[in-house]
Amino acid sequence: MTDQAVLMLASIVTAGLTMGLGAVGAALAESRIGAAGMDALARQPDEAAGITRNQFVALAMIESTAIFCLVIALVLLFANPFITT
Repeated sequence: MTDQAVLMLASIVTAGLTMGLGAVGAALAESRIGAAGMDALARQPDEAAGITRNQFVALAMIESTAIFCLVIALVLLFANPFITT
């Protein structure tokens, strides 16, 4: 196996791990935010607008982490600066 092939294989495995861990981490964080939001709404239904707004901001921040993982994986697969063709 050439050095180029090893580097390509490592890039593919790393891209897969990046997407896998990024997706699992984001899913766990989003489920915790959802559960905490439902708990807060059950305790203080009068503050529904503020709780919902803060919940959506937190969900967007967590989702951006998964999107960053996707970008890193795509760079590793298609625009890897270490692989010369």
